[in-house]
Amino acid sequence: MEATFHSLENLFLQLGLDNDPAAIDAFIRENKLKQDEALVDAPFWTTSQAAFIEECLSDDSDWAEVADQLNVLLHE
Repeated sequence: MEATFHSLENLFLQLGLDNDPAAIDAFIRENKLKQDEALVDAPFWTTSQAAFIEECLSDDSDWAEVADQLNVLLHE
């Protein structure tokens, strides 16, 4: 079985967010996380968005890599 790798644009689409590059850049600029703040605990997620992110990371799903990428970007 072949693994599926998702892009940052696809993750934003899955989260119900605007997924064009300018919107993604703006989201990242406007929503920084504290150094010790977990991605799933960010105050800007809806309950369903946080649940999706938690599922991605806890199940080490094919979304985990791009969720990790977003985590890094939001902590920069």
